Amino acid sequence: MTETLYLCLSIVIMAMVTYLIRMLPLAAVRGKIKSRFVLDFLYYIPYAVLSAMTFPAIFYSTSSFISACVGLLIALVLAFFERGLMTVALASCAGVMVAELIMSFI
Repeated sequence: MTETLYLCLSIVIMAMVTYLIRMLPLAAVRGKIKSRFVLDFLYYIPYAVLSAMTFPAIFYSTSSFISACVGLLIALVLAFFERGLMTVALASCAGVMVAELIMSFI
């Protein structure tokens, strides 16, 4: 019974925290934001958060740092030349696989 109570309590607390994080900025800002600094800051937040979540996953998703760098390099080059997402993902995965195979024979 106490485990169920703790589980329900933790779910309620997490829901309240999530709600407050989303509700407070809407309640605090009544008018249109005119500050160029704040607008730029809010514009780049999604990119910064996505990068902070993605780059550690890139480097720790393979068994070797070198193969992760090979996959990242391939993805960056293909993205620079504006290839499609599927092409970039498949090519970087293939690059990691080839790098892992080469490193297993060395």
